[in-house]
Amino acid sequence: MKFHVLTLFPEMLLGFFESSIMAKAVQRGIIEYELVNIRDFALDKHKTCDDTPYGGGAGMLMLPGPLDAALQSVLGKRKPPDTGKTRVKKKPRKRKEGEPRVIYVTPSGKPFTQKTAIELSREQKLVFICGRYEGIDRRIIDKWVDDEISVGDFVLSSGEIAAQVVMDAVYRLVDGVISAESLTEESHTGGLLEYPQYTKPEVFDGMKVPSVLLSGNHERIRRWRLRERIAKTLAVRPDMIGAARLAGLLTEEAENCIADITRIQGECNGFD
Repeated sequence: MKFHVLTLFPEMLLGFFESSIMAKAVQRGIIEYELVNIRDFALDKHKTCDDTPYGGGAGMLMLPGPLDAALQSVLGKRKPPDTGKTRVKKKPRKRKEGEPRVIYVTPSGKPFTQKTAIELSREQKLVFICGRYEGIDRRIIDKWVDDEISVGDFVLSSGEIAAQVVMDAVYRLVDGVISAESLTEESHTGGLLEYPQYTKPEVFDGMKVPSVLLSGNHERIRRWRLRERIAKTLAVRPDMIGAARLAGLLTEEAENCIADITRIQGECNGFD
């Protein structure tokens, strides 16, 4: 997989690609990347990449010209037929087979989920547009962007940070980056959150590792971990239980665990 990242501040992303598991994936040739500095495509001597928005309002907006030229350098020219008339875009563009998928990270995009990360991990090339200031000109989105993605219901000053969040969730799912076993029971896999983890020492600050994890009984450990996953999900993200049911992800064993935990909680609440 190759990431192309269009940014005004490429130095913000170097550490991400040159550290930890990502650096190893790059060294092994599983992941490739290109950092494209949008300022390199500005035409004036000051390398201007922003201006005031039409219609007024606070802040500055990224200019379409430099961003368009940067995208053309990555994707190749995609010019509409010259009809002599002003175009009004009504439908999102359709990506041709083999073209990189273009993503604009923005607070107004669709929520980013593990399902989306899995989908994106199957692509060969991803292009990220990192916005700044008040964002980017809508015409760039209409012309180039396949997905507008939000990493949460909040606003960041840096599109680079949001792009890193998406890339980090995606690249680790690419075959060969990390072991498949590490992915099978982590949070959001199978519609549940992850169970608690423990390591040495057996006793830390008076707190002991649950005895079941020291038993060597793999079936007991499996059942304990399932129950803990369900208990955590019910406590923190009960909405995920309903979504997992609708998706058919919950086994009969899981449903029995849910019923049992719910019953015990109900009895405790009634006692209180």
